[in-house]
Formats: sequence, C-alpha cells, structure tokens
Amino acid sequence: MRLSSLADYAVVMMSASARHCGVSGRLNATLLSDETGIPLPTVQKLVSRLSAAGLIESTRGTGGGFRLSRPPASISLADIIEAVEGPIVLTSCVDEGRHDCIIEDNCRVKPHWNVVNGAVRGALAGVSLASLSREIA
Repeated sequence: MRLSSLADYAVVMMSASARHCGVSGRLNATLLSDETGIPLPTVQKLVSRLSAAGLIESTRGTGGGFRLSRPPASISLADIIEAVEGPIVLTSCVDEGRHDCIIEDNCRVKPHWNVVNGAVRGALAGVSLASLSREIA
C-alpha cells in the first residue's frame, strides 16, 4: 500500500499548519507553499479538499486564509488521508459498494479482510496531527 503524492502532501501541509496553530491567526497558501516546498497550485487544491472535509476553516479576501478547524490532537492521520483519498479500503472486498472481484463468491480470505482493513485504519487513526508536528530530537 502506498499513499498518493497528494495524500502525502496533505499530511506535510497539515503538519506545518499544526506547528503554526496558536502562533498566528490564519495561514495562507503562499506561506505554506514556501515553508513546505509543495507547489502553490497543489496547496490551493488541498486547502479546498481539507476544507470540504472539515479539517480546516478557510476564509477568502483581505485578512483571509485558513486555520485548523480543531486542535491538532483531535485530527488523525486517517482523517487527513480520507479527506484526500476517500475511505481507507485495502481491497475491493472491504468496499461495500464494489463487487468486481471474479473470485468473490468462493474466496475464503474475504471474511478476514475487514479485520485487516480495520487494523490498518485503526493504526492510522491512532496517530494524531499533534504527534506528527512535534520535532524529533
């Protein structure tokens, strides 16, 4: 399993935002682009997705910008990934809406995928944005 570049950039961007949390009122896309090295159009695209998911609050115009919608300790890695990529599903078996596997009816592993998927999602949910934004000595 590999995260898309967009999901990876969202994690980097949110981590930088968390480091600014409480320091300055609002951030802007240009500042975040400069600090992280993520291209400005990508930051703007991610601001839109993260805002739609309720992870950041965005205000347009003079004095505008964005900020985290809740404390970094209450935003998980799973929240960020799902905001960009949608629900975390390792196989189509776990995705309730899909039935495109040719061995689905006879698969003996299928009943176990929900446990595996839950473990992966649980591990990602157990990592807070606060922990990702701390400096490691």
